Amino acid sequence: MKQTATQTQFPSLETENRPTVGTAAAAHLLGRKPQTLRNWACFETGPLRPLRINGRLAWKTDDLRRLLEVA
Repeated sequence: MKQTATQTQFPSLETENRPTVGTAAAAHLLGRKPQTLRNWACFETGPLRPLRINGRLAWKTDDLRRLLEVA
């Protein structure tokens, strides 16, 4: 299968080794749209709180694992 410019592949949460992931990756892992996560961050209403690094949102991998109950 050929990957187009609009398709992005993210590693599974089990193999993710970065301490944080971007909004698009976190949304993919949670099965939500990126804008939903941005709303969570803006209104502080979601189950996770992101870090803000240089004006960008970063979602802790450990928090994602805990929420999704991944070992």
